[in-house]
Amino acid sequence: MAHSDIQPQRHPALRMILLVVGWLSVVLGVIGIFVPVLPTTPFLLLAAACFVRSSRRFYFWLVEHPRLGPWIRDYLEGQGIPLKGKVYTLALMWASIAFSCYLVPLPWARGFMLTSAVLVSVYILRQKTLRTR
Repeated sequence: MAHSDIQPQRHPALRMILLVVGWLSVVLGVIGIFVPVLPTTPFLLLAAACFVRSSRRFYFWLVEHPRLGPWIRDYLEGQGIPLKGKVYTLALMWASIAFSCYLVPLPWARGFMLTSAVLVSVYILRQKTLRTR
């Protein structure tokens, strides 16, 4: 993404919400590096999406960060998602959907959750798998 393509959000309240969600996502992404059930890549991608709309400085800090940046750049450049990230994301998602379906007795709600999980799974599985460096 070129520097000139980034246009931060102009509305102050929305900008602040995006910054908070972005930093929360960075924190969760960093925790995910050390905690196996917390996926890193989706949180860092969410942080980048929030920052690109709220702060050029934080967006470039994240994308150019020596440890965090490669996860985002690999995805944005079409190189794919690491296999570990795919496995953790799918396993955690399906475990939480199964538990939610167990707790929620409404057939229409279960159908919605299962449909969403299938669509997200198809999207993740269709993404290129990043080769190990």
